Amino acid sequence: MVYRRPDECPEHTVPYLNRDQLKAIGYYPNSEESSRPGRRNWHLFVMIKATIFFGSVTYAIFESLDNIVEWGRDLAFIIASFFIYFKLIYFLLYADNVDEVIDGLEDCYRWERAGPAAAGVRSAKRLHYLIVIGMQIVWLAFMNCRYRSMQPFRFTGTILRSIRSRFDSAYFLMWLISIEGMSVAIYSQLTTALSVLCVELRQLHQFCDGDEDLLRWEINRLVKYHQKIINLLDRCNEVFHGPLIMQMIVNFLLVSLSVFEAMMARHDPKVAGQFIVLMILALGHLSMWTKFGDVMSQESLEVADAAYEAYDPNIASKAVHKDLRVVIMRSQNPLIMRANPFPAFNMKNYMAILHQCYGILTLLLNTME
Repeated sequence: MVYRRPDECPEHTVPYLNRDQLKAIGYYPNSEESSRPGRRNWHLFVMIKATIFFGSVTYAIFESLDNIVEWGRDLAFIIASFFIYFKLIYFLLYADNVDEVIDGLEDCYRWERAGPAAAGVRSAKRLHYLIVIGMQIVWLAFMNCRYRSMQPFRFTGTILRSIRSRFDSAYFLMWLISIEGMSVAIYSQLTTALSVLCVELRQLHQFCDGDEDLLRWEINRLVKYHQKIINLLDRCNEVFHGPLIMQMIVNFLLVSLSVFEAMMARHDPKVAGQFIVLMILALGHLSMWTKFGDVMSQESLEVADAAYEAYDPNIASKAVHKDLRVVIMRSQNPLIMRANPFPAFNMKNYMAILHQCYGILTLLLNTME
């Protein structure tokens, strides 16, 4: 509907809609959802299922110790399932903090006002919406995988076990897609907010049309808008500190493991192909985050150029020019997605991670030889 109606703007941000998806799936354990009748019990049930899911996948590794290729496949599933398990626990503890960020983005989403910049603002919002939602749909299509699990007590109900396994994989992968989509959409929504700020700054004089009082009012509003974006980013980095570190570690391990196993199974094209697909998924996941981090940093620098274009020494008072200088000064340092002590999420550090993976692969292969 959004694609077919270019004159209409999505009513809500993508993270807001992803949050609704998570609520519909049944696992978004914030205070509001947990207070609903029976919902806390469902959250407990999901955590129990996740614990069994993770335990069964982990137990399977003891069945493949004599086969390094099978062992590598099971280890990859253990790493991936641990990432899901970690996310479930993390959002059990910090869902209210994520709500704070999403609600702040909703406020930013409605910060602009009608005027000459309206068409550019609507275009920026629609483009962000279509790109992010499209990526989530594509990612969902690729997240169709099979895993091997074992029951410690030789569970004999084959049909029931198959239903349980399919439910677990479908449910938790669907939940992971929604939660990852929401997480990356939060940062990309900040990029859109910066784009909107640039559009409004460039259309500022056309909107005010020589009215100095209106110009002063509008610049003051945009300065506050810029500061709100900066504060939201700081809050995002704080709230997602743990998940950002974990996904960096998990993707690093998956890339290293998949490349190593692909090399070990290079004489079996089918097995090697499976690990190559896993490597592409891990690289795609990490590159998505780093690319959005790069785009956000670049867009934050564009704010300085837009503010400079709005500067006109022949119009307005020194106080107005001072506010513009504040925006330019703040925009000299790019906004970055990061989780201390790890480096920023950008393509430069992404290439550094690939270099480290290659170094580990070379060491492992030399050791095996």
